[in-house]
Amino acid sequence: MRRRTFFGAVALTTGGAALAPGLAHAAAGPAGRPDNGVSPVPPKPAHPRGVQVATEVVTGARGEFPTLRTKRVDTKVEKVVSVDYQVQETGYWCGPAATRIALSARVAAPSQATLAAELGTHTGGTDHISQVTTVLNARIDSGTYYTYEMPNDPPTQEQSDQLWSRVVDNIDHTHTVVTNIVAPPGNQPPGYPPDQTIYHYFTVIGYNSDNSTVCIADPASFNGWQIYWLSFSQLASLVPPKGYAA
Repeated sequence: MRRRTFFGAVALTTGGAALAPGLAHAAAGPAGRPDNGVSPVPPKPAHPRGVQVATEVVTGARGEFPTLRTKRVDTKVEKVVSVDYQVQETGYWCGPAATRIALSARVAAPSQATLAAELGTHTGGTDHISQVTTVLNARIDSGTYYTYEMPNDPPTQEQSDQLWSRVVDNIDHTHTVVTNIVAPPGNQPPGYPPDQTIYHYFTVIGYNSDNSTVCIADPASFNGWQIYWLSFSQLASLVPPKGYAA
C-alpha cells in the first residue's frame, strides 16, 4: 500500500443526490435534476486534439468505441499512469466508466455494466462520490482510497492545495483520482456543450508540475475530447460543491 498524506477529516455524507451528479451528458432540468442523456457517440474520427497522450488501441478501432491504453510517462516533471480508457456506454454511466479507468491502473477492470450494478448507478447517474470510493477499495485494497469533499465554491486555497497534493501522491504511486464535477457554461473542459451545465465524473490520470496541468481521461468524449490536459486551477474550480476519491 502506498504512503498516505492526510489533510483533515474525511466526509462521507450522501447529501446532494438531488443533483444526480453522475449524469454526464445532460443539462440541468426542472427541479434541479439533469435531464436523462443519451449514449455519447464520439465523432469519426475523434477530435484531432482529443487524445493528447500516447495510446495504443487494445480493442475496437480509433474513432469508434475503442479501448485505448495510455502509455506510462515518468519524468521529473510529468507523470501519466497507464490506464484503459473507454467511452461511457450510456449517458448516465460516467461514474462506472470513470471508476473502470481508475481500476485499470491497478487490476483487471470489469465491464461498465458490472460496475454500474456495484455502484448503484441508475438513470439519474451515480449519486455520490463515496460510492466510487467504496467500489475502488473493494476491488483494489481496502483503505487505499478516501472520499474528500470540496463544498466551497470557489474552493479555499487550502482545499486547492490539498487536491493538488493528493493528485500528485496518487499518480506518483500509480493510482488515479476520480472526480465528481459540475461544469456550468463559461467554465467547461474542451468540447462540452457550452449552453448546458454538465454533472459528471472523470478520472485524473497524470500531472505536469512544470506548468500545473493535469491529464484527464474523460469518458463522455464530448465532441471527441477523450484524454486531454487541463489546467489544475480549472480542475479545482470544477469539483465544488462535489468531491473526489483519492
